[in-house]
Amino acid sequence: MALTPSSNNQALLDAQLELWHHTFSYVKSMALKSALDLRIADAIHDHGGTATLPQIANKITLRRSRLPYLRRLMRVLTVTGIFRRVDLSAAAAAGGEHVYGLTPASRLLVVGSLNVAPFLTLILDSIFVSPFLGLGEWFQGELPNSTLFEMTHGHNLWDFTGRDAKFAELFDSGMVADSGFAMDIIIKECSDVFHGISSLIDVAGGLGGASQAISKAFPHVECSVLDLPHVVASAPAGTDVKYIAGDMFQSIPPANAVFLKWVMHDWGDAECVKILRNCKKAIPPRDQGGKVVIFDMVVGAGKSDPKHRETQVLFDLFIMFIDGAERDEQGWKKIIYEAGFSDYKIIPVVGVRSIIEVYP
Repeated sequence: MALTPSSNNQALLDAQLELWHHTFSYVKSMALKSALDLRIADAIHDHGGTATLPQIANKITLRRSRLPYLRRLMRVLTVTGIFRRVDLSAAAAAGGEHVYGLTPASRLLVVGSLNVAPFLTLILDSIFVSPFLGLGEWFQGELPNSTLFEMTHGHNLWDFTGRDAKFAELFDSGMVADSGFAMDIIIKECSDVFHGISSLIDVAGGLGGASQAISKAFPHVECSVLDLPHVVASAPAGTDVKYIAGDMFQSIPPANAVFLKWVMHDWGDAECVKILRNCKKAIPPRDQGGKVVIFDMVVGAGKSDPKHRETQVLFDLFIMFIDGAERDEQGWKKIIYEAGFSDYKIIPVVGVRSIIEVYP
């Protein structure tokens, strides 16, 4: 009996493996969700950065009968790079138990200023995941104006968030966490963007995480947030940021600059042009320092490695569930010029996302 398959059979097996790898990839996401729910990264961190399985189980108050299953979960999370297995000498010192440590990825799950766990928890919540079980059905659906989210939940995302206080809290927490992470990098890598600005309006800025970061880093910039009334009602008190209830599709308060953090990808081209036209009305001419600062994805910009590009196009398919889109440069150019702006500049230094400066 041959110890290796023939080339034809090997090609078939490789093709099957490729399909299986895609098919079971959702299990990776659910394993990560379990790690978030159980706060495994915090458990390892609180134990000094490394911990055995019993030590993790004790920290997350897991029943002993679940220990064998936790071992299998941790095996997936180590094989996929979320956690790491520490060297054998450490395991020997721990009585033969495997010792687990943090990786650069799981360090971002530890409670702290750069904690992205709330954002990942939002993306992996059943409210966001369940629509994709009906993606094929949606493509064949007879309601052309119904989004995938609406088909599943009966309301668009914004109405749903306004009706469900628990989900609204989850949504706001996720956005604040993403702002904390992203703005730390933006301020360090793109500080020139905010030089020369005396006032800034953060459109659809939620609870103001981005504005608070800008205000702290650039005290001379007067920062305001524009968002819907139910969002502004939950805004924190005692900050240097002013909160304004309103609708970006109606009008935007005047400022030296408008900031749009991950707003445009939620909308189709027609809506984006309307938002940008309102932005243009709110700012002074370019020679007086007026501009729009967009933080969003530019598909194809940045690194050229497969993981970078795949993440960009996956996010485009994800945001399609509310009829949003991640645009390439040509897509951005189209809506920017259609809205009456004269020029733009893309700064791809924030991972899979970019800063886009837009000039009147």
